[in-house]
Amino acid sequence: MNSVQTQRLLWRAGFFILFILAPPLDIFRFDIPANHFVILGHAWTLGASDFAHGDKGVIPTASNMFLRGFLPVVSLIGIGIIIAWKWGRLYCGWLCPHFSVVAMINSLMRRASGKLSFWDKETLPELQCDGTQVKPNRIWWLAVGIAVLGFAFLWAVALLTYLLPPKEIYSNLIHGQLTPNQLRFIVVATILLTLEFTVARHLFCKYGCAVGIFQSLVWMGNKRGLVVGFDRSRAKSCSDCDASCEHACPMRLKPRSIKRKMFTCTQCMQCVEACEKVQEGGDQPSLLRMLDGHCALDVSDRDFGRRPDVPPDCFDCRKP
Repeated sequence: MNSVQTQRLLWRAGFFILFILAPPLDIFRFDIPANHFVILGHAWTLGASDFAHGDKGVIPTASNMFLRGFLPVVSLIGIGIIIAWKWGRLYCGWLCPHFSVVAMINSLMRRASGKLSFWDKETLPELQCDGTQVKPNRIWWLAVGIAVLGFAFLWAVALLTYLLPPKEIYSNLIHGQLTPNQLRFIVVATILLTLEFTVARHLFCKYGCAVGIFQSLVWMGNKRGLVVGFDRSRAKSCSDCDASCEHACPMRLKPRSIKRKMFTCTQCMQCVEACEKVQEGGDQPSLLRMLDGHCALDVSDRDFGRRPDVPPDCFDCRKP
């Protein structure tokens, strides 16, 4: 694991912990009984109830709605657009708690079956050209089952704490005193998430996640945004490789393709790391490299017969 993947692991682990602890610590949640958000320990209201009871006038209420409702939402969307425009699905690959679970279950499933998903037609090589060695053993199915059920239940409880007072939920759960509605929510959510973690995972990330699709659509509009580039001038160097870069991709993409076919790339850079390891034994740099600016046109503008003219030093390993 290189420094980039170590950073990703730390960021994802930290954000996953934040995702679980945000409601109990009153960092962020929506309190259904009180009918308002709780942010950093404070009730975040729009003042509509005060206006309805005649405690506030039109101007103070409108100002409050603008400052506490419209402005934060627009700012959040704006920041998301800027990030997605430059770096694509950066949130997915570096923070998303769902993607963290996807990556973990993929790894466990490969140890159990040699495949990252039930939908893979062929098993991956036990020993790859990038040095990755995984010998499937059915005993790992136990770990897969525990991970799927465990994370599904954890997610179900966590999601409920974003809607109802966390102290009440965890207290009722520990003492076995969940209300019928609380129990129904946890059971149904656990079942649905178990199915999703078992058979969907990256498919949901690709086609079902609104946040991910939004990032991809914005990113596709920027031909100079960060993207995985392939040094086609040295394509022959891939002839002896087992496509380790494709095996490394958690979204099951082909990194040597054009940007349109990498619509759901999460910028995890695992394919780049795999190619670097394959090329370690020779005197040549990696054939894959993260490109942006004018160099990114080699990937984003290469389509339907177009061959963009890009600087020859785009794949120079000495270039930052």
